[in-house]
Parts: sequence; structure tokens; C-alpha cells
Amino acid sequence: MRHIKACMSLARSKSRSQKLTSDVTAGAVPADNLKVSFPRISLPVRPPFAPMEAKSVLQIPAGNGWLYEPKWDGFRAVAFRSGDQVLLQSKSRQPLGRYFPELVDAIRLLPQNKFVLDGEIVISRGGRLSFDDLLLRIHPAASRVRRLATETPCTYFVFDILVDDRGQRVTGLPLDERRGRLRAFFRRVPRDSRLQLSPATTARHAAERWMQELGAAGFDGVVAKRLDQPYLSSQRAMEKIKRLRTADCVVGGFRYSEKRNQIGSLLLGLYNQQGQLDHVGFTSSFNREDRRALKKVVEPLVGGTGFTGRAPGGPSRWSTRRSDQWQPLDPKLVCEVQYDHFAGGRFRHGTKFLRWRPDKAPQQCTFEQVLPLSGRKGLMELLGTAA
Repeated sequence: MRHIKACMSLARSKSRSQKLTSDVTAGAVPADNLKVSFPRISLPVRPPFAPMEAKSVLQIPAGNGWLYEPKWDGFRAVAFRSGDQVLLQSKSRQPLGRYFPELVDAIRLLPQNKFVLDGEIVISRGGRLSFDDLLLRIHPAASRVRRLATETPCTYFVFDILVDDRGQRVTGLPLDERRGRLRAFFRRVPRDSRLQLSPATTARHAAERWMQELGAAGFDGVVAKRLDQPYLSSQRAMEKIKRLRTADCVVGGFRYSEKRNQIGSLLLGLYNQQGQLDHVGFTSSFNREDRRALKKVVEPLVGGTGFTGRAPGGPSRWSTRRSDQWQPLDPKLVCEVQYDHFAGGRFRHGTKFLRWRPDKAPQQCTFEQVLPLSGRKGLMELLGTAA
């Protein structure tokens, strides 16, 4: 789909190749600190405006009358334009325009000069959505924000229209009609614009495919909306289904607990392009009984090749604990784990053990499960055709 392809290509072509350094303080700003009064704007819907929200559900709703959309990992934003005046508002009803000047400029370039849109601001880095890059924008220095706007420009995925390009409020119309007006709106938007039409489908099987296949690109899940529903400001009238990110990994080693009478953690690996097993993280989400039981599972495999590529670090020179030593295993066991984020060639945090996968050959456990989609099946193909 052209707008998904445009998002990733825009970010790849205009983002510098420098490695993002994770900053624990980035974005650690209370919403109230961003509070600034909005100027008046000549529109039937004006900020501060409470956007429609979503409630969490466990499954994608089935049946007729639903529209499904990807759940973007970004900043929710309502965009207001009246002539040369452009305002961006966050979900918490605070101004966002100063943090995304490239989007404000892009909105001013549109042929339509009066409208209100609802959508999500995202940044793509290396083929996946990067929430860290969004957090870096929330900074008091305008010079830094401008520099980041050039290095890692954003894209605004629009999924609803509240005021059309004739200046008419359309929140009372059902979503089916609003979606039609939104498609008509985007027929006049340049293909290379920072604004893109968010994909949508009425086919539940397509939404299920997004849940299964788009985790590696940083997507959060699926949002479901009733086609016959008006835009209900401030109400949790949509349904969101969060995706569980899982991966099948080879157990290439383990560490004992400090008392050595039980397993402390399993060390996880994935095969790289050279056929070597790289260490990518660990899982230790076991209770005491499970830790003892695991000894019978892993100890018979001790002494194997373990990690043939990147290996776990050993104990530090200041540590004398036996638990810091890792034991290599014959790489035969495969388990499925749940993770929250994969970056820099490893799981960012410890993973949650879900189950063993005896039906999966170790050689099938590759980085393709967790790496960005560059060089794989493209996002355009995965998402299919927008409604």
C-alpha cells in the first residue's frame, strides 16, 4: 500500500544512519509541563478537543459492521488548519506543533486550507517504528527539535476526519461516511506528503494477519471501530487489541541460580545469516518448582557447542558467584518467549517463557522473526489494500 511504503521510504531516505542512543530521561516530562494555551482558530471543532478513545479487549471483534486499523506506536494527534494557521494537539489536549515543525510545514503545503484530522504521528528508523525517536522530540531547545526534524522526520497517519475541506463538521456522521470523505480528502494529498492515509479493512482475517506479522515492524496491534458509529469525543468507543510479541528461540545455554540446586535462567539464541547461533537474551520467568524441574531438561545437553556466534558475557572480574558462569548446551531445545522490544541484536529486557516448541527445528529460529521488514516481505504487501 502506497502510504505505508511512503512512510518507511521517507524515513529511510531522510534519516541519518547514526545509531540511536537510548536515553532513559528522554520524554520524561509530565503532560502538564507541555501545557500552553491554544490561540483561537476559525473552525467548528477547536482545541482543546477531547479525541475519541479506545478500550482494551482481548480479541479482535468478529461479525459485520467493523472497520479494522493498525494500532500505530506513536503520538496521537489532532491536526487543525484554517488558512495559514496550523495547530497540533496531543491526546492529553496539549500543543504538539513546536515538536514536529516538519509536519506543521507539510500541512500548510496541502491544497485544502480548512480541516480537522485525527491520526498518529510516527517515526520510522531502519524499517521499524521508533518510539524512542518520538520521545527525543519533547525537548525545550527549538534548535535541537529542528535538527531532529531533519534527521528523523515524522509521518502523520490519518484515520479520521472531524471537519472536512469545506469547513463542515462531520463528527455526527457514521464512520463509514467519514471514511469516504477521508479517502476523497487524500486524493488531493501529494504522494510524498508527510500526511498519509492510515490503512483500514473490513476483513477480519487481514487484521489477524497484521497481528501475526507486523510485530517486528513495531506495530502495537489492531484498533476496531463500528462503521455505523459517529465520532464520540472523549468516549472509549473504539476497541484496541494489543499484540503479544513472541519469538521462537534456541536454548543455547543456561545459568544456575546462586545455590546451584536449580536453574536461574535460560540463555536464548537465534541463527544469523552465516548460520551461527547468536546470543540474544534470556528468560527467567519460572517459579521455584519449575527451576528445579528444568535441571532434568537441560543438564543432559550440557557440553554442546552452545553459541557459535555472539556469546553471552562471562562473570565480571569483581564477581565470584558461580551463578555468573554460563553453561553451553547442545542447541536442540526450542522455546517460545514473549518480549516487549528487540534492538541492537538482542531483547531489550528479560523475556517471558511461554512454551516449548518441539515442532520447530532449531535452524528455523532466525532473526527474521524480530528484525525490521527491510529485505523481507514489505509492509505494503503485508497490510494489503486499504478500505
